[in-house]
Order: sequence, then structure tokens, then C-alpha cells
Amino acid sequence: MTDTTPTPAPLPAPAPARAQSPLLRIARNFAEDRLAVLGLLLFLAVVVLAFAAPWIAPQNPYDLAQLDIMDGGLPPGEASFSGMTYWLGTDQQGRDMLSAILYGLRISLVVALVSLACAITIGVVAGMAAAWFGGRVDSLIMRVVDLQLSFPSILVALILLALFGRGVDKVIIALVIVQWAYYARTVRSSAIVERRKDYIEAARCLALSHRRIMFRHLLPNCVPPLIVVATVQIAQAIALEATLSFLGVGVPITEPSLGLLIANGYDYLLSGRYWVSVFPGIALLITIVAINLVGDRLRDIFNPRLQK
Repeated sequence: MTDTTPTPAPLPAPAPARAQSPLLRIARNFAEDRLAVLGLLLFLAVVVLAFAAPWIAPQNPYDLAQLDIMDGGLPPGEASFSGMTYWLGTDQQGRDMLSAILYGLRISLVVALVSLACAITIGVVAGMAAAWFGGRVDSLIMRVVDLQLSFPSILVALILLALFGRGVDKVIIALVIVQWAYYARTVRSSAIVERRKDYIEAARCLALSHRRIMFRHLLPNCVPPLIVVATVQIAQAIALEATLSFLGVGVPITEPSLGLLIANGYDYLLSGRYWVSVFPGIALLITIVAINLVGDRLRDIFNPRLQK
């Protein structure tokens, strides 16, 4: 007998999987860590609150016309004679601590981000030049980097500010001088590995200029470790600026920062006015911890050997 069983139709070939973009892959890997996501959300909230301080703060704590000495030393949640409630209390001059923290965060973030941008620019140029040209150029740049990194950052910053004086611009210059060496060493290490690969040899065969090869082909492949170092250095810059301001050599008293707020309330801790120093310290701690959580996750993503 003839077999009349119908032959099953062949299954359609599966569609080829789409290549996942690097940014999407990094975002998905980052989202797997809830603590890192929480840290990113906290940091974004801090940034939004800090730069929106002139519009959302109850008062301008450094406008003398808005201060009342009769409101000095009010505890958290206390209402003033004018009926305004100070949720985080006031300091001895009658400044609202919530407003002072928001304005202080803005100064701290501006100092950290501007110094970060300048330090990355100098460090990238120096690191790329050392890796690409090698020889005496590499030896000279790396000896300067080694010399600077042999001293503690806080010591170098203190010496520089003793020479420059107080001021936001002086603090930024000191932080740039302190931090550029980290980026130079990081970029140099990555660039030395990348410059031996085939795509760099192909660019050389095409007779491209040194500048184009360095910054159009070599630098993009050195960005991942640079991002990790930059994330860590933002937290270090904020902490270093707060330390310098606490010691009285950072930003002037007319331009608030978290370090100055902590220093202003330090003498009042034993008298029971804990909120003058504690709440700015908590804001500083939250900001630094949030940045470190993001940096730790980025380090794990860009270095698979560190992934758990």
C-alpha cells in the first residue's frame, strides 16, 4: 500500500538574533543590582534638589534680609515667630538647615563636576601622549605622575590652598592638580594594550595623523576604565572639598558647602544642637555612598572577572 501520510511542512528558520547595543547591555547589567539602581536614583535626586535649590528651598540662607536672629537655634520641626516651620531646625544665625543643605550640595557638586571635567581633559591628553609616543615622553609624564601619587591627596590640596588662598576657583584648581594623575595612569595603561591591536596598525597603514588615531580610534576603547575611575573620583572630590572646607581652607564662608555647614555646627554638638552638624553630615554621607554604589557596579560590569 502507498503511504498517504502527509509530510509535515518544514519549520521556518529562526530569525537571526539582533545584536544588542553596548549601551543597552550595560544598562541591563546595571539594572540587575538593586543597590546600584538605588544609588543612581539617590544621586540623581541629590543633583536635582541641589540645582533646583533657588526655587524649592524655603529661604536663601545667605540672604541677610531673610534671616531673623530670633529664630536661631530652633530644633527640628519647630515653628518660628513668623509661623514658618523649620523641618531640620536652624543654626545659631537663624538659617534654615534644609535650605542651607540644598545650597551647600549645589556648591559641592559644582566643585566636584567642574574639577572632574578639567582633570579628565588633562589626564586623557597626558596619558594618550605617554602611551602613543613612548620613550622620553612616556618616562617624563609617568615620573611626574608617580611623584604626585606618592603624596596623600589631602596634603597636596592643603599646600596648594595655602599658596592660592580660599575660594571656589582655588579649590577647583587644587582638585584638578590632585586628580589628573589618576586619569593619566588609567588612560596610559589601557592605551598601551590597545595600540598593539590590528585596527591601530590598519590606521597607521592608511597614513592617518597621530591626533586622529589617538582620539578617534584609540581613545574610545579606553573609555570603560575611565568611566569607573571618574565615578570613584567624583565621590573623592566631594569628600575632599568637604574636608578642606571643614578645616577652613576651602570655599569662603559666603559660599556655603557641606563641609562648612558641618564645621559651623561642630562647636554646638556638646550643647545639644546636634542638627546643625548631623543633618549636613547625613546629606554628605548619602551623596558619597550613592556615588560609590554606582561606581562599584560599573567596575563589575567593565571587568567581568570581578562579577560575582
